[in-house]
Amino acid sequence: MQSKKLALLCRDLAENKKAENVVILDLRKLSDVTDFFVIASATSEPQLRAIESELLGTLRDQYQLRPNATDGHGQASWIVADFFDVIVHLMKPEVRDRYDLEGLWSDAPRLTRARRGKAALEA
Repeated sequence: MQSKKLALLCRDLAENKKAENVVILDLRKLSDVTDFFVIASATSEPQLRAIESELLGTLRDQYQLRPNATDGHGQASWIVADFFDVIVHLMKPEVRDRYDLEGLWSDAPRLTRARRGKAALEA
């Protein structure tokens, strides 16, 4: 699956479980490590786990995709799933504010929804 399509799918899966403030950062011109960050907030640990379960379960069961690595299970307030070209960050709002990935990567364009359902880059 192309990295952009995977990032968009991860956003949709997170939103299925009411993730808040879901952002896709396009790092293709800025990083040799990954193409996209998908960053989403959850208001509680149970919601974090529900988003993680929806995302990992659907990608595994319907697309035969498994992350290279995951971190932050259990009582975590930040869960990371690394799919090589897409890295998903699920965070509680206070952790997201503290680490400010969007600020650290402020020069990265955001992938936004276009009017007809196609993704567009926001400079």
